[in-house]
Amino acid sequence: MDFGVVLQTTPPSARVVDLAVQADRCGFDYVWTFDSHILWQDPYPIYGQILDRTRRVVVGPMVTNPTTRDWTVTASLFATLNEMYGNRTVCGIGRGDSAVRVEGGRPSTLAALRDAVGVIRGMASGEAVEYNGATLRLPWASASRLEVWTAAYGPKALQLTGEVADGYILQLADPQITAWMVGAVRAAASAAGRDPDSITICVAAPAYITDGTAEAAAHARDQCRWFGGMVGNHVADIVSRYGESSGVPAALTDYIAGRKGYDYNQHGRAGNTHTEFVPDEIVDRFCIIGPPEEHIKRIEELRDLGVDQFSVYLQHDDKEHTLASYADHVIPQVNVATDARS
Repeated sequence: MDFGVVLQTTPPSARVVDLAVQADRCGFDYVWTFDSHILWQDPYPIYGQILDRTRRVVVGPMVTNPTTRDWTVTASLFATLNEMYGNRTVCGIGRGDSAVRVEGGRPSTLAALRDAVGVIRGMASGEAVEYNGATLRLPWASASRLEVWTAAYGPKALQLTGEVADGYILQLADPQITAWMVGAVRAAASAAGRDPDSITICVAAPAYITDGTAEAAAHARDQCRWFGGMVGNHVADIVSRYGESSGVPAALTDYIAGRKGYDYNQHGRAGNTHTEFVPDEIVDRFCIIGPPEEHIKRIEELRDLGVDQFSVYLQHDDKEHTLASYADHVIPQVNVATDARS
């Protein structure tokens, strides 16, 4: 099973690069970042620094969008990094959240997302694509290869993922919801004539290692509560678009009843002031909190549901300890168990 880490590109950028280098040394396979160029620094120059200072990790955004960057520019960025560092990139993409809303914009349509997946993947893999009525190709990118993974919660976005994406990103670690989401993606893939098992499944969520005491768990929940607010923001979009009959599990929609708004200036930050509506139960379900054995148990449960990668959102006050604990206790144990099963 693969492991990743998700970083914010909060200044100083050297700190972001250092955490990525630590993750590489700790045995993580992927380094992801947010892509919200106003709230934080632009991630693409930072990817070059990360790739230059590491030997194995794959880098990419979790997630970019079709709106704030021209698709051909995005493709050229990935192809350039691949030429320099040997196909060590992946493109996570969604309809757009903080990057577009901070500008006063709205998420893209699913049709635009579908087209963007094809253009970005095709161009960054050296293929000719149709774009704005022209046939375009990066003539220097014949050796580049890029996978595009889509992030999705709603039924139509899940269908799109199964039909066109190389991978699926689910931003929460609840096994019940994961089973439903992964099932929807795989069903869509089968209906489209694709092999459902060819789609890489990535679950991403905050993970906080504690000593098992109630006091430590309470502190960890407060450090991770922001995540329930972020997920709730996406869920609110689904409810507004599809209503209560969206088909999305009730466990994902019920808790947003107390939601009163969202401040993007505090997006993705521990201790923000607009996530009080998120109950402890949701934090415990969406995140992984507890001693290493609790993390191992949950990740193995996710693996048994078909998850190929677990990525740790590292937005809390215990970053280095989390990386080291995963390196020493979680990753080896999960992978030993995975090898034994295979």
